[in-house]
Amino acid sequence: MLLINYFYTTIALFTAASVFAVLLNYPVVWLSLYMPRKLAITVTFIGAVTLLLGLAMLIGLEVLNQGQSLLTQVRNTLNQPDLLPFLDSLKHLDIIQVIETLQTNLASGLGVVKSIFSSVLIGVFWAVISLYMLIDGEKLWKLSLRLLPVAYRDRFAKTFQQSFLGFLRGQLLLMLFLSGSTLLIFPFLGVNYALFLAIVLGLIDLIPGIGATLGITLVTLLVLASQGGEIALRVLITCIVLGQIQDNVVQPKVMGNVLELNPVLLFLSLFIGERMAGLLGVFLAIPIAGMIAAWMRSAKAEPNPVLEEVPEKIVEQ
Repeated sequence: MLLINYFYTTIALFTAASVFAVLLNYPVVWLSLYMPRKLAITVTFIGAVTLLLGLAMLIGLEVLNQGQSLLTQVRNTLNQPDLLPFLDSLKHLDIIQVIETLQTNLASGLGVVKSIFSSVLIGVFWAVISLYMLIDGEKLWKLSLRLLPVAYRDRFAKTFQQSFLGFLRGQLLLMLFLSGSTLLIFPFLGVNYALFLAIVLGLIDLIPGIGATLGITLVTLLVLASQGGEIALRVLITCIVLGQIQDNVVQPKVMGNVLELNPVLLFLSLFIGERMAGLLGVFLAIPIAGMIAAWMRSAKAEPNPVLEEVPEKIVEQ
């Protein structure tokens, strides 16, 4: 535990770089059909970094402005005299302190201004690590597989690709669906700060299992505190409908049977992941648990090669 906490930033950096490299590998594989792989990597990497920087420059300031305005409005609503008894009952939850902290952070650009050099440096390291992982990913993967017994390498590789990578890819697509659909619909419902709320909802939706529920709850409460009950009810109904579409229509198509976990095991994995590695553990707990479950299912379906050799040796004797 202490070791994980000590190297938390390093582990998070390499994990984020690994996930980014894995996601970029899909367009690289496709482009490699029409051009050399090195050129495909160059085109994909430059395009992805340019896209991310462009999005950050185009919508980053607007997101911060909307977030600051929203939290200011929520703060003013909570300061109304008729809400003081209710707020007194919630003092032990430190809700006001949380809102003040968020407001302060948003006003200061989420702390980026204070640590601009550190943020840029981490971003550069992340990009460089991702690039080298994309270039040497196959070599690193084969080197990692050598740590396993030969009899289990193929099954592990198949399980990892289908369960772990499949889950990460699917979760990203689900986030884009929920965030994008709410961004398009919220303005028609009369919701202010639609961009900020859609991004908040999408980011929380990345939390496996319970992310959509938490995100819908938070967004509904923010709208309730800033614009009143009628619009909040519209937001709640819309988000529930979109959540059902995500779970019952989109998720089966983008994930298939990747996430076949008992709900009890799902929540147990989340708690264990949070306890071991904080927020990073929460994001990785479910794909790791799903991979373990898939490994166990494949172990039942496939005979153990080590056990199969025993009868043959006995017959030879």
